[in-house]
Amino acid sequence: MDPVAPASVDVVSRNNVTVSGVAGGRPIVFAHGFGCSQEMWRHVAPAFESDHRVVLFDNVGAGRSDLSAYRAGKYDSLHGYATDLLEILDALDLRDAVIVGHSVSAMVAVLAANRDASRIGSLVLLGPSPRYLDDVGYTGGFTTEAIEGLLDQLDANYILWSRSLAPVIMGNPERAELGQELTDSFCATDPEIARHFARVTFLSDNRRDLPLVTVPTLVVQMRDDVIAPESVGRYVHAAIPGSQYVELPVAGHVPHLAGPEHVVAAIRGFEG
Repeated sequence: MDPVAPASVDVVSRNNVTVSGVAGGRPIVFAHGFGCSQEMWRHVAPAFESDHRVVLFDNVGAGRSDLSAYRAGKYDSLHGYATDLLEILDALDLRDAVIVGHSVSAMVAVLAANRDASRIGSLVLLGPSPRYLDDVGYTGGFTTEAIEGLLDQLDANYILWSRSLAPVIMGNPERAELGQELTDSFCATDPEIARHFARVTFLSDNRRDLPLVTVPTLVVQMRDDVIAPESVGRYVHAAIPGSQYVELPVAGHVPHLAGPEHVVAAIRGFEG
């Protein structure tokens, strides 16, 4: 790990930031999705260590982050996580960074870039969704009743919810070990924090933020993604000016586990 200036220790510790790769290489920052941690990038991040400065971190409340730093008020919207991302970029003095955001962290990356793009060179949005709820003229993939039922189940029994939903999110039922890994990751998350983050995630609406993106952006879509279906990916692509779109030959919502080589290839082919 690269040495970090003392003034940055609080941010680095809070988000369990780890740095590898080439000190002078272009920074590439990987941001994980709901119920996950930086460990989910272990099959993708090393592919960039030969020519990039690779940065991984855990959202507050996930992985090995400082759980005591979690404040419901701060994280009552995705803007709290965007603030953390910008603070990480500032603490490490990163410039022209490629931000790879998976799932909900794709929208966190959008919010961060819209607020301050001075350190952000481009975005790679992996399975993004600006709104999970269907709306007039918009298909997010979930009805209001479906989201309410999902959140009610989560409140009733988080562990059972995790064991039933994680394999569905992962897809690839013929590869049960992948669903089990995502289940284990969900179950390792503090239930109270997970409940709060789930509500923030599934009830968010960031559609108006998409046209404001000014940095080069790649939208990465997967097949048979029950969380962010193709219609949503194409909506994001159409809404972000000048964005590029690619669909991976990988099923499910977590391609960095199900087909990491395809994720690497998509990022390498873009490098905006």
